[in-house]
Amino acid sequence: MVRVGAPQNTPAEIVDRLNKEINGALTDPRMKARLADLDGIVLAGSPADFGKLIAAETEKWGKVIQAARIKAE
Repeated sequence: MVRVGAPQNTPAEIVDRLNKEINGALTDPRMKARLADLDGIVLAGSPADFGKLIAAETEKWGKVIQAARIKAE
């Protein structure tokens, strides 16, 4: 899965433009086919959706790391 992000203080108009352009590209059949060839997963959505995904993934994998007692080297 490829995730596209921007620095935290990126102006909203730039985030909105990136979101619009990327979501638009993800509707292109050639782009979908290419991503499928690469075993990519398309999850188009809003910046808020992305934030929720990142929060959920952080919580999920944080629990795995704690349960496995994994430590940073």
